[in-house]
Amino acid sequence: MKKVPMRTCVVSKEKCEKRDLLRIVRTPEKEVIIDETGKANGRGAYLKKDREVINKAKQTKVLEQVLEVSIPDSVYEEMLEKIN
Repeated sequence: MKKVPMRTCVVSKEKCEKRDLLRIVRTPEKEVIIDETGKANGRGAYLKKDREVINKAKQTKVLEQVLEVSIPDSVYEEMLEKIN
């Protein structure tokens, strides 16, 4: 039996399987990307694949605090597209 990696959502503080979360990364160049491989270089944060969680992250700016960089609305829109 292989161990399932668990990560914590920065919004809901829920522990979930890594595959049920989106990884958002601030690259060393201060660019914010959605990491589909889970291996991108930079500071990462996890968000649950849920519309409400993503909208709450946008409203509370919790991702901006965790990644220490401002995040454009286009990144949030891209996240919402990825979960559909």
